[in-house]
Amino acid sequence: MWNVIKSVLAAFLGVQRDQQRREDFEKGSPLAFIVTGIVMGLALVGILILVAILVAG
Repeated sequence: MWNVIKSVLAAFLGVQRDQQRREDFEKGSPLAFIVTGIVMGLALVGILILVAILVAG
């Protein structure tokens, strides 16, 4: 699972190597990447909302 998280973080930042991307598509489960991406995206939005509330309030 840690490899999926690292790959999703690298994809979020746009720094994933082409070799790693190919390996993810060949060996990884699409569902694991989709779920991890959604959860991490929601976490990012939640953190941004929290920061905005703290700064504005």
